[in-house]
Amino acid sequence: MTPTRPLRRLLVANRGEIAVRIMKTAKTMGIETVAVFSDADAEALHVRSADLAHRLGPAPARESYLDVDKILEAARATGADAIHPGYGFLSENADFADAVADAGLIFVGPPASAIRAMGSKAAAKALMEEAGVPLVPGWHGADASEAVLAREAERIGFPVLIKASAGGGGKGMKVVERAEDLAETLLSARREAQAAFGDDRVLIEKYLTRPRHVEVQVFADSHGETVHLFERDCSLQRRHQKVIEEAPAPGITPERRAAMGKAAIDAARAVGYVGAGTVEFITQGDDFFFMEMNTRLQVEHPVTEAITGLDLVEWQIRVARGEPLPLTQDEILLVGHAVEARLYAEDPARDFLPQTGRLTRLAFPEGVRVDTGVEEGDEISRHYDPMIAKLIAHGPTRAEALARLAVALRATELDGPATNLGFLERLVGHPGVVGDTHDTGFIAREADALLAEPPADERLWNAAALVRLAREEAEAKRAPADPFSPFATAGAWGLNVAARRVVTLDDGTAPRTLTFETDRSGTRLVTAGGAMPVACRLAADRATITLGDARFAVTFAEDGDRLTLASPLGRARFREIDPRAGTASTHHHADRLVAPMPGSVVQVLVEAGASVTAGTPLVVVEAMKMEHVVRAPHDGIVEKVEVAVGDVVAEGFELAVMAAEA
Repeated sequence: MTPTRPLRRLLVANRGEIAVRIMKTAKTMGIETVAVFSDADAEALHVRSADLAHRLGPAPARESYLDVDKILEAARATGADAIHPGYGFLSENADFADAVADAGLIFVGPPASAIRAMGSKAAAKALMEEAGVPLVPGWHGADASEAVLAREAERIGFPVLIKASAGGGGKGMKVVERAEDLAETLLSARREAQAAFGDDRVLIEKYLTRPRHVEVQVFADSHGETVHLFERDCSLQRRHQKVIEEAPAPGITPERRAAMGKAAIDAARAVGYVGAGTVEFITQGDDFFFMEMNTRLQVEHPVTEAITGLDLVEWQIRVARGEPLPLTQDEILLVGHAVEARLYAEDPARDFLPQTGRLTRLAFPEGVRVDTGVEEGDEISRHYDPMIAKLIAHGPTRAEALARLAVALRATELDGPATNLGFLERLVGHPGVVGDTHDTGFIAREADALLAEPPADERLWNAAALVRLAREEAEAKRAPADPFSPFATAGAWGLNVAARRVVTLDDGTAPRTLTFETDRSGTRLVTAGGAMPVACRLAADRATITLGDARFAVTFAEDGDRLTLASPLGRARFREIDPRAGTASTHHHADRLVAPMPGSVVQVLVEAGASVTAGTPLVVVEAMKMEHVVRAPHDGIVEKVEVAVGDVVAEGFELAVMAAEA
């Protein structure tokens, strides 16, 4: 079928894995691609994946990826016919959609009128209310002053949920348990909403206690046809951000699927929708309520592609250039089950704080789909979302899809900043997830079990020590100063006795010393119970370990004195301790308040000399579109404030000092 509008070169106004994903599809369609980038992304994977690239400006998003004029200039400079916004950034910005159209370019997304209608959560809920779609009790009116929201919160009853009117993804979303916490939480939600979407408006609704989050993928063309591509369950969330998504939603009856699909199509038709969109519902018991419509492609779209066998980006491009939908509703088939896990650079043990740093090791297994915007050696920046990759497993049943995802997570090799990889492994294997008894509050309720790092397998301690010794020998043999010297043999040796070598390792809980003896017959691990023959054969970043009669393979990554192992026995991280270094004496001041992550200071709430009570907010640090409030650890006096609004701080930077507690 001949396209109604030519599309030969596509500019992707985004970064990371979604930009890479869009470019891959565009190239299969014979469309050239253009990447845009900030200074922080000059060598990023999405830039390397494009046919052409154009610099936007400095690292902050407002000076690069959120600058409409710069993106349009990039399109003109590179001769692009169309712009795909991806998700996040300007993807749901109606003014941007208008600007693209006014420039004579194709916007690969819905019309600006539909974005405006659904872009405001409050306006969208009012529209759905008129259409008879059930809504969660709340306040979605134009007057969202603190006084009005306080009144409405009392009316519907605590706990309540504050949500940003102009966006999603958990940004600006806060749960308020008590009336006395509303004012402070409201301010924080408004700041996050402003930072993420350029709009600080919020709404408030009843916080359901055991809900499920189910969303329906819809697609519409410019010829009046609208279809749904079934539903996804996104109930496994932390901080209101999705972690695991699956399709179809487990436990959904054919009748419920039909009802939700019809409601989603009605919602799309009500605003004259064109393109890919997602209508989100919250369910509890037999009821479902409209939450919002995302007027863009979703992060979790791969699970829908897996169960339908379709390429949603291809559909977006075809619809954008005027073609009808490739299939009718009856022709769209649902096959099997798919599950997606989002791999982030974040520390689950510290409330999932985003992390930064270089990915010194990154390798994914075969057998699953991996969408990523980074490669080994790339840097996770403080400026943007810390997602590393999405792993998507598909199988004939839910149980098989979950099992395949679990195997893939265990086989993923990753070292660098802290990540949620181990957390994901425990999550997909948890009986509550496998048994489908979870809801949106599941992760918070099961935090103790999900966050607890299991102790490293005993055999991994031995393997780590053997890898260290083998690496030392390999390094020593590589370039001896005198190849004829007896010391060039690189091994420990002794006259008529077995050579003894000792390795001391620490896994973060307690150090352990392992002793090895080597003679002509081989190497043995010496323990209180005797000696066991051991061996280690290296091959690049992999090793074959022999412990007595057992043999297994490990992959490893080294970073200074740190060694990370991955194997069928599990994953473990060790630090080698030099026994000659002694112990450093450090003084820890309990009242030295430091930045929990790299970021920017967005608010300083106290001055030196202020008297505060325990829990009083002192400084607010923002990074990766998240805010973290540093609070007073106890009643006392603020001795010093070391930062001002706008300061960029590293993790551990001193923000303020409080007088010691009496």
